[in-house]
Amino acid sequence: MFLCNGHGEDTIACRVIEALHEINQDISHEVLPMVGDGKAFSKHVKDGWLVKIGPSTFLPSGGFSNQSFSGLVADLKAGLLGSLWSQWTLINRSAREGRIIVAVGDLLPLLLAWASGANYFFIGTPKSDYTWASGPRSSLSDFYHRLKGTEWDPWEYLLMRSRRCKMVVVRDKITARGLRQHGVKALSPGNPMMDGIEKTECPHAFEKHRRLILLCGSRLPEAYQNFEKLLLGVQFIQISSPMAVFVPLSSSSMSKKIEMILIDLGFKPSYQSIDEIGISEIWKKNSLLILIGFNQFSSWANWGEVGVANAGTATEQLVGLGIPCVSFPGNGPQFNFNFAKRQSRLLGGAVAISNDYEIFAKQVGFLLNSAFDRERIGSRGSKRMGPKGGSQAIALSILNHLNQCL
Repeated sequence: MFLCNGHGEDTIACRVIEALHEINQDISHEVLPMVGDGKAFSKHVKDGWLVKIGPSTFLPSGGFSNQSFSGLVADLKAGLLGSLWSQWTLINRSAREGRIIVAVGDLLPLLLAWASGANYFFIGTPKSDYTWASGPRSSLSDFYHRLKGTEWDPWEYLLMRSRRCKMVVVRDKITARGLRQHGVKALSPGNPMMDGIEKTECPHAFEKHRRLILLCGSRLPEAYQNFEKLLLGVQFIQISSPMAVFVPLSSSSMSKKIEMILIDLGFKPSYQSIDEIGISEIWKKNSLLILIGFNQFSSWANWGEVGVANAGTATEQLVGLGIPCVSFPGNGPQFNFNFAKRQSRLLGGAVAISNDYEIFAKQVGFLLNSAFDRERIGSRGSKRMGPKGGSQAIALSILNHLNQCL
Protein backbone atom coordinates (compact mmCIF):
# COMPACT_ATOMS: atom_id res chain seq x y z
CA MET A 1 0.00 0.00 0.00
CA PHE A 2 1.34 3.41 -1.01
CA LEU A 3 0.70 6.23 1.44
CA CYS A 4 1.43 9.78 0.23
CA ASN A 5 0.67 13.17 1.72
CA GLY A 6 0.88 15.78 -1.03
CA HIS A 7 0.25 16.46 -4.71
CA GLY A 8 3.94 16.20 -5.60
CA GLU A 9 4.17 13.02 -3.54
CA ASP A 10 1.24 11.60 -5.54
CA THR A 11 3.21 12.16 -8.75
CA ILE A 12 6.31 10.46 -7.35
CA ALA A 13 4.31 7.52 -5.96
CA CYS A 14 2.54 7.13 -9.31
CA ARG A 15 5.84 6.91 -11.19
CA VAL A 16 7.15 4.21 -8.82
CA ILE A 17 3.85 2.27 -8.99
CA GLU A 18 4.01 2.37 -12.81
CA ALA A 19 7.58 1.05 -12.74
CA LEU A 20 6.63 -1.76 -10.33
CA HIS A 21 3.65 -2.74 -12.47
CA GLU A 22 5.79 -2.77 -15.61
CA ILE A 23 8.32 -5.13 -13.98
CA ASN A 24 5.83 -7.42 -12.20
CA GLN A 25 2.11 -7.24 -12.94
CA ASP A 26 1.28 -9.85 -10.27
CA ILE A 27 1.84 -7.39 -7.40
CA SER A 28 -1.38 -5.85 -6.13
CA HIS A 29 -1.31 -2.15 -5.28
CA GLU A 30 -3.40 0.12 -3.09
CA VAL A 31 -2.84 3.85 -2.77
CA LEU A 32 -4.09 6.22 -0.08
CA PRO A 33 -3.62 9.88 -1.08
CA MET A 34 -3.83 11.84 2.19
CA VAL A 35 -4.25 15.25 0.53
CA GLY A 36 -6.59 16.03 -2.36
CA ASP A 37 -8.35 13.58 -4.66
CA GLY A 38 -5.34 11.61 -5.94
CA LYS A 39 -5.95 12.67 -9.54
CA ALA A 40 -2.48 11.41 -10.52
CA PHE A 41 -3.72 7.84 -10.07
CA SER A 42 -7.03 8.16 -11.95
CA LYS A 43 -5.97 6.47 -15.20
CA HIS A 44 -4.55 3.39 -13.47
CA VAL A 45 -7.58 3.11 -11.17
CA LYS A 46 -9.80 3.26 -14.25
CA ASP A 47 -7.67 0.60 -15.97
CA GLY A 48 -8.41 -1.67 -13.02
CA TRP A 49 -4.95 -2.62 -11.74
CA LEU A 50 -4.62 0.04 -9.02
CA VAL A 51 -7.04 0.51 -6.12
CA LYS A 52 -7.43 3.93 -4.52
CA ILE A 53 -8.72 3.79 -0.96
CA GLY A 54 -9.86 6.43 1.48
CA PRO A 55 -12.10 9.48 1.07
CA SER A 56 -10.96 12.50 -0.95
CA THR A 57 -9.63 15.06 1.50
CA PHE A 58 -9.59 18.74 0.53
CA LEU A 59 -7.74 20.90 3.05
CA PRO A 60 -7.93 24.73 2.92
CA SER A 61 -4.17 24.95 3.46
CA GLY A 62 -3.55 22.64 0.51
CA GLY A 63 -1.83 20.22 2.86
CA PHE A 64 0.65 22.81 4.07
CA SER A 65 -0.92 23.50 7.48
CA ASN A 66 2.43 22.78 9.14
CA GLN A 67 3.73 26.03 7.63
CA SER A 68 1.32 28.35 9.42
CA PHE A 69 -0.91 28.38 12.47
CA SER A 70 -3.80 29.91 10.51
CA GLY A 71 -3.54 27.07 7.96
CA LEU A 72 -3.68 24.51 10.75
CA VAL A 73 -6.78 26.17 12.27
CA ALA A 74 -8.51 26.21 8.87
CA ASP A 75 -7.70 22.54 8.31
CA LEU A 76 -8.98 21.59 11.76
CA LYS A 77 -12.27 23.37 11.01
CA ALA A 78 -12.47 21.47 7.72
CA GLY A 79 -12.26 18.14 9.53
CA LEU A 80 -8.54 17.35 9.55
CA LEU A 81 -8.70 15.19 12.69
CA GLY A 82 -11.65 13.14 11.40
CA SER A 83 -9.87 12.65 8.10
CA LEU A 84 -6.68 11.48 9.81
CA TRP A 85 -8.66 9.00 11.91
CA SER A 86 -10.34 7.55 8.81
CA GLN A 87 -6.98 7.24 7.09
CA TRP A 88 -5.38 5.61 10.13
CA THR A 89 -8.20 3.05 10.26
CA LEU A 90 -7.51 2.09 6.64
CA ILE A 91 -3.74 1.95 7.17
CA ASN A 92 -4.15 -0.24 10.27
CA ARG A 93 -6.50 -2.57 8.42
CA SER A 94 -4.09 -2.93 5.49
CA ALA A 95 -1.24 -3.69 7.91
CA ARG A 96 -3.31 -6.42 9.61
CA GLU A 97 -4.03 -7.91 6.18
CA GLY A 98 -0.29 -8.28 5.66
CA ARG A 99 0.33 -5.44 3.24
CA ILE A 100 3.74 -3.80 3.11
CA ILE A 101 3.49 0.00 3.25
CA VAL A 102 5.43 2.38 1.02
CA ALA A 103 5.35 5.80 2.73
CA VAL A 104 6.02 8.70 0.35
CA GLY A 105 6.57 12.16 1.81
CA ASP A 106 7.75 13.36 5.21
CA LEU A 107 7.17 12.64 8.89
CA LEU A 108 3.40 11.98 8.83
CA PRO A 109 3.30 9.00 6.40
CA LEU A 110 6.53 7.70 7.92
CA LEU A 111 5.02 7.83 11.43
CA LEU A 112 1.77 6.18 10.33
CA ALA A 113 3.68 3.40 8.55
CA TRP A 114 5.76 2.75 11.69
CA ALA A 115 2.73 2.88 14.02
CA SER A 116 0.81 0.34 11.90
CA GLY A 117 3.19 -2.45 12.89
CA ALA A 118 3.78 -3.38 9.24
CA ASN A 119 7.05 -3.68 7.38
CA TYR A 120 7.54 -0.50 5.37
CA PHE A 121 9.65 1.36 2.83
CA PHE A 122 10.16 5.11 2.98
CA ILE A 123 10.64 7.49 0.04
CA GLY A 124 11.58 10.83 1.62
CA THR A 125 10.77 13.44 -0.99
CA PRO A 126 10.59 16.96 0.50
CA LYS A 127 13.90 17.36 2.32
CA SER A 128 17.37 17.91 0.89
CA ASP A 129 20.59 18.96 2.56
CA TYR A 130 21.20 21.31 -0.37
CA THR A 131 18.75 23.72 1.31
CA TRP A 132 21.17 24.43 4.16
CA ALA A 133 24.57 23.26 2.87
CA SER A 134 24.57 25.98 0.16
CA GLY A 135 23.74 29.64 0.54
CA PRO A 136 24.44 32.19 3.27
CA ARG A 137 23.98 29.74 6.21
CA SER A 138 23.01 32.63 8.48
CA SER A 139 19.65 31.53 9.88
CA LEU A 140 18.99 29.65 13.09
CA SER A 141 17.56 26.71 11.10
CA ASP A 142 20.78 26.49 9.07
CA PHE A 143 22.78 26.28 12.29
CA TYR A 144 20.41 23.58 13.62
CA HIS A 145 20.76 21.47 10.46
CA ARG A 146 24.54 21.91 10.42
CA LEU A 147 24.65 20.72 14.02
CA LYS A 148 22.76 17.54 13.05
CA GLY A 149 24.48 17.14 9.69
CA THR A 150 21.13 16.60 7.98
CA GLU A 151 17.83 18.39 7.38
CA TRP A 152 15.97 15.36 8.74
CA ASP A 153 15.16 15.52 12.45
CA PRO A 154 16.18 12.99 15.16
CA TRP A 155 12.66 11.57 15.56
CA GLU A 156 12.50 11.04 11.78
CA TYR A 157 15.76 9.14 11.41
CA LEU A 158 14.83 7.15 14.53
CA LEU A 159 11.80 5.85 12.60
CA MET A 160 14.01 5.22 9.57
CA ARG A 161 16.31 3.02 11.70
CA SER A 162 13.44 0.76 12.78
CA ARG A 163 14.00 -2.94 12.02
CA ARG A 164 10.68 -2.90 10.16
CA CYS A 165 11.87 -0.11 7.84
CA LYS A 166 13.31 -2.15 4.98
CA MET A 167 14.47 0.68 2.73
CA VAL A 168 14.98 4.46 2.85
CA VAL A 169 15.28 6.44 -0.38
CA VAL A 170 16.02 10.18 -0.53
CA ARG A 171 16.25 12.58 -3.41
CA ASP A 172 20.04 13.15 -3.69
CA LYS A 173 23.41 11.78 -2.62
CA ILE A 174 24.27 14.60 -0.21
CA THR A 175 21.07 13.94 1.78
CA ALA A 176 21.71 10.18 1.82
CA ARG A 177 25.22 10.84 3.14
CA GLY A 178 23.84 12.99 5.96
CA LEU A 179 21.41 10.27 7.04
CA ARG A 180 24.07 7.55 6.90
CA GLN A 181 26.00 9.50 9.55
CA HIS A 182 23.04 8.73 11.84
CA GLY A 183 22.90 5.02 11.10
CA VAL A 184 20.26 5.13 8.35
CA LYS A 185 21.11 3.01 5.30
CA ALA A 186 19.75 5.64 2.94
CA LEU A 187 19.85 5.23 -0.84
CA SER A 188 19.69 7.83 -3.61
CA PRO A 189 19.15 5.82 -6.81
CA GLY A 190 17.65 8.73 -8.78
CA ASN A 191 14.86 11.29 -8.72
CA PRO A 192 11.43 9.99 -9.88
CA MET A 193 10.32 13.59 -10.52
CA MET A 194 12.30 13.55 -13.78
CA ASP A 195 10.52 10.48 -15.15
CA GLY A 196 7.52 10.69 -17.46
CA ILE A 197 8.43 14.03 -19.09
CA GLU A 198 8.29 13.74 -22.86
CA LYS A 199 11.06 15.02 -25.15
CA THR A 200 9.02 16.86 -27.79
CA GLU A 201 10.19 19.47 -30.28
CA CYS A 202 8.72 22.97 -30.18
CA PRO A 203 6.20 23.44 -33.04
CA HIS A 204 7.50 25.43 -36.02
CA ALA A 205 4.74 28.02 -35.52
CA PHE A 206 6.50 29.30 -32.39
CA GLU A 207 10.17 29.08 -33.42
CA LYS A 208 10.38 32.87 -33.98
CA HIS A 209 8.79 33.62 -30.61
CA ARG A 210 10.59 33.92 -27.29
CA ARG A 211 8.99 31.18 -25.23
CA LEU A 212 8.02 31.11 -21.56
CA ILE A 213 6.38 28.34 -19.51
CA LEU A 214 4.03 29.81 -16.89
CA LEU A 215 3.38 27.57 -13.87
CA CYS A 216 0.77 28.91 -11.45
CA GLY A 217 0.35 25.76 -9.33
CA SER A 218 -2.72 23.60 -8.84
CA ARG A 219 -4.06 24.62 -5.42
CA LEU A 220 -7.11 26.86 -5.64
CA PRO A 221 -7.70 29.76 -5.26
CA GLU A 222 -3.95 30.37 -4.87
CA ALA A 223 -3.30 29.28 -8.47
CA TYR A 224 -5.53 32.07 -9.83
CA GLN A 225 -3.67 34.69 -7.77
CA ASN A 226 -0.35 33.30 -8.99
CA PHE A 227 -1.51 33.31 -12.61
CA GLU A 228 -2.58 36.96 -12.47
CA LYS A 229 0.58 38.07 -10.68
CA LEU A 230 2.93 36.23 -13.05
CA LEU A 231 1.07 37.44 -16.15
CA LEU A 232 1.18 41.05 -14.93
CA GLY A 233 4.93 40.66 -14.50
CA VAL A 234 5.35 39.17 -17.98
CA GLN A 235 3.79 42.30 -19.48
CA PHE A 236 6.61 44.39 -18.01
CA ILE A 237 9.23 42.46 -20.03
CA GLN A 238 10.86 44.69 -22.63
CA ILE A 239 11.90 42.62 -25.60
CA SER A 240 11.63 43.26 -29.34
CA SER A 241 10.62 39.73 -30.38
CA PRO A 242 7.06 38.41 -30.07
CA MET A 243 6.52 36.24 -26.98
CA ALA A 244 4.56 33.02 -26.52
CA VAL A 245 3.58 32.05 -22.98
CA PHE A 246 2.57 28.40 -22.57
CA VAL A 247 0.24 27.85 -19.59
CA PRO A 248 -0.29 24.14 -18.79
CA LEU A 249 -3.19 24.14 -16.32
CA SER A 250 -3.88 21.14 -14.12
CA SER A 251 -7.64 21.03 -14.73
CA SER A 252 -10.17 22.25 -17.30
CA SER A 253 -12.31 23.41 -14.36
CA MET A 254 -9.89 26.34 -14.03
CA SER A 255 -10.79 27.61 -17.50
CA LYS A 256 -13.60 30.02 -16.63
CA LYS A 257 -11.73 31.90 -13.90
CA ILE A 258 -8.56 32.08 -16.01
CA GLU A 259 -10.64 33.47 -18.86
CA MET A 260 -12.01 36.23 -16.61
CA ILE A 261 -8.49 37.19 -15.51
CA LEU A 262 -7.29 37.38 -19.13
CA ILE A 263 -10.22 39.59 -20.12
CA ASP A 264 -9.61 41.90 -17.14
CA LEU A 265 -5.96 42.25 -18.23
CA GLY A 266 -6.97 43.25 -21.76
CA PHE A 267 -6.35 40.02 -23.66
CA LYS A 268 -8.58 39.01 -26.57
CA PRO A 269 -9.46 35.43 -27.53
CA SER A 270 -8.41 34.30 -31.01
CA TYR A 271 -11.19 31.68 -31.30
CA GLN A 272 -8.82 29.08 -32.65
CA SER A 273 -7.03 26.12 -31.14
CA ILE A 274 -4.28 23.71 -32.12
CA ASP A 275 -5.60 20.48 -30.65
CA GLU A 276 -2.88 18.28 -32.11
CA ILE A 277 -0.31 19.87 -29.77
CA GLY A 278 -2.71 20.29 -26.85
CA ILE A 279 -3.48 24.00 -27.17
CA SER A 280 -7.12 24.57 -26.20
CA GLU A 281 -7.24 28.39 -26.15
CA ILE A 282 -5.15 31.21 -27.63
CA TRP A 283 -5.28 34.75 -26.25
CA LYS A 284 -3.55 37.82 -27.70
CA LYS A 285 -2.48 41.26 -26.56
CA ASN A 286 -0.24 43.12 -29.01
CA SER A 287 2.70 40.75 -29.71
CA LEU A 288 2.07 38.60 -26.63
CA LEU A 289 0.42 35.19 -27.06
CA ILE A 290 -1.06 33.22 -24.16
CA LEU A 291 -1.53 29.53 -24.98
CA ILE A 292 -3.74 27.54 -22.62
CA GLY A 293 -3.74 23.75 -22.34
CA PHE A 294 -4.89 21.20 -19.78
CA ASN A 295 -2.61 18.49 -18.36
CA GLN A 296 0.02 19.34 -20.98
CA PHE A 297 3.00 20.05 -18.75
CA SER A 298 4.97 16.90 -19.65
CA SER A 299 4.47 17.62 -23.38
CA TRP A 300 5.21 21.36 -23.30
CA ALA A 301 7.96 21.58 -20.69
CA ASN A 302 10.82 21.27 -23.22
CA TRP A 303 9.43 24.12 -25.33
CA GLY A 304 10.25 26.86 -22.83
CA GLU A 305 13.42 28.94 -22.78
CA VAL A 306 12.60 30.32 -19.32
CA GLY A 307 9.99 29.42 -16.69
CA VAL A 308 7.93 31.94 -14.75
CA ALA A 309 6.82 29.74 -11.93
CA ASN A 310 5.01 29.81 -8.60
CA ALA A 311 4.74 26.04 -8.24
CA GLY A 312 6.37 23.22 -6.32
CA THR A 313 7.01 19.92 -8.10
CA ALA A 314 6.48 21.28 -11.63
CA THR A 315 9.07 24.03 -11.08
CA GLU A 316 11.61 21.46 -9.92
CA GLN A 317 10.87 19.32 -12.98
CA LEU A 318 11.30 22.31 -15.30
CA VAL A 319 14.64 23.19 -13.70
CA GLY A 320 15.62 19.52 -13.94
CA LEU A 321 15.32 19.87 -17.73
CA GLY A 322 17.88 22.69 -17.60
CA ILE A 323 15.35 25.53 -17.89
CA PRO A 324 15.98 28.37 -15.40
CA CYS A 325 12.98 29.98 -13.71
CA VAL A 326 11.93 33.21 -12.03
CA SER A 327 9.33 33.15 -9.26
CA PHE A 328 7.13 35.93 -7.87
CA PRO A 329 5.91 34.62 -4.48
CA GLY A 330 2.45 35.46 -3.19
CA ASN A 331 0.76 34.98 0.17
CA GLY A 332 0.56 31.19 -0.03
CA PRO A 333 -0.40 28.97 1.66
CA GLN A 334 1.96 26.93 -0.51
CA PHE A 335 4.01 29.32 -2.57
CA ASN A 336 5.05 32.10 -0.22
CA PHE A 337 8.44 33.80 0.12
CA ASN A 338 9.86 31.24 2.56
CA PHE A 339 8.87 28.36 0.27
CA ALA A 340 10.40 30.15 -2.72
CA LYS A 341 13.65 30.85 -0.84
CA ARG A 342 13.98 27.21 0.18
CA GLN A 343 13.26 26.08 -3.38
CA SER A 344 15.87 28.46 -4.80
CA ARG A 345 18.54 27.15 -2.44
CA LEU A 346 17.56 23.55 -3.14
CA LEU A 347 18.02 24.15 -6.88
CA GLY A 348 21.30 26.06 -6.64
CA GLY A 349 19.80 29.42 -7.56
CA ALA A 350 18.28 28.08 -10.79
CA VAL A 351 15.05 29.74 -9.58
CA ALA A 352 15.47 33.47 -9.01
CA ILE A 353 13.07 35.20 -6.60
CA SER A 354 11.47 38.58 -7.22
CA ASN A 355 9.14 40.79 -5.17
CA ASP A 356 8.67 43.60 -7.71
CA TYR A 357 7.14 43.58 -11.19
CA GLU A 358 9.96 45.53 -12.84
CA ILE A 359 12.69 43.46 -11.19
CA PHE A 360 10.82 40.30 -12.20
CA ALA A 361 10.67 41.50 -15.82
CA LYS A 362 14.40 42.38 -15.83
CA GLN A 363 15.32 38.95 -14.47
CA VAL A 364 13.28 37.16 -17.14
CA GLY A 365 14.56 39.53 -19.85
CA PHE A 366 18.17 38.88 -18.79
CA LEU A 367 17.69 35.12 -19.16
CA LEU A 368 15.94 35.48 -22.53
CA ASN A 369 18.73 37.70 -23.88
CA SER A 370 21.66 35.56 -22.72
CA ALA A 371 21.81 31.99 -24.00
CA PHE A 372 25.11 31.49 -22.14
CA ASP A 373 23.60 32.40 -18.75
CA ARG A 374 20.46 30.37 -19.45
CA GLU A 375 22.59 27.30 -20.07
CA ARG A 376 24.95 27.96 -17.16
CA ILE A 377 22.17 28.49 -14.59
CA GLY A 378 19.99 25.74 -16.06
CA SER A 379 22.77 23.15 -15.92
CA ARG A 380 23.33 23.93 -12.26
CA GLY A 381 19.68 23.21 -11.52
CA SER A 382 19.56 20.03 -13.59
CA LYS A 383 22.55 18.66 -11.65
CA ARG A 384 20.69 19.29 -8.39
CA MET A 385 17.62 17.41 -9.64
CA GLY A 386 19.57 14.51 -11.12
CA PRO A 387 18.87 12.30 -14.14
CA LYS A 388 15.70 10.43 -14.96
CA GLY A 389 15.32 6.71 -14.26
CA GLY A 390 14.81 6.99 -10.50
CA SER A 391 11.38 5.34 -10.55
CA GLN A 392 12.65 2.11 -12.06
CA ALA A 393 15.68 2.04 -9.75
CA ILE A 394 13.44 2.48 -6.69
CA ALA A 395 11.01 -0.17 -7.99
CA LEU A 396 13.88 -2.65 -8.45
CA SER A 397 15.12 -1.93 -4.92
CA ILE A 398 11.63 -2.54 -3.52
CA LEU A 399 11.31 -5.82 -5.43
CA ASN A 400 14.75 -6.92 -4.26
CA HIS A 401 13.74 -6.36 -0.64
CA LEU A 402 10.40 -8.11 -1.22
CA ASN A 403 12.19 -11.16 -2.64
CA GLN A 404 14.43 -11.30 0.44
CA CYS A 405 11.33 -11.31 2.67
CA LEU A 406 9.75 -14.29 0.85
